[in-house]
Amino acid sequence: MAKMPSRVKYRKSQRGKIKGNACRGNRVSFGEYGLQALERSWINSHQLESGRVSIGHFLRDEGKLTVRLFPHKSITATPAETRMGTGKGEPVDWVAIVKPGTIIYELGGLPEELVRAAFSRAAHKMPVRTKMVKRRLKV
Repeated sequence: MAKMPSRVKYRKSQRGKIKGNACRGNRVSFGEYGLQALERSWINSHQLESGRVSIGHFLRDEGKLTVRLFPHKSITATPAETRMGTGKGEPVDWVAIVKPGTIIYELGGLPEELVRAAFSRAAHKMPVRTKMVKRRLKV
């Protein structure tokens, strides 16, 4: 089931620009390995869910999977064959804003080869290039 917020202050949001690199959510916090985005884009709720499901099918409930993104931004669209000047369309989908460096998924409690194979399956579902990163030790 695709994720969406339970309630928002405004139903329709403007598109905005995605500038800069991620300064939050760019470290592995909950597991030992993370799947990190290398490009800026929107990832919609269906893409996030299909990546989560593909990891779950591959690992069969082993390890701990954490999804670090949530789709907060609404995307609107006007129906086909509608004349200009009828206003902004209705919300059709929800997306998460992804900047370079954002961690999308985290996995823990598994060997590195298994995690690499699981993240490879999830990366095929994502609209951005990704790489696997390890947790850094605190000094």
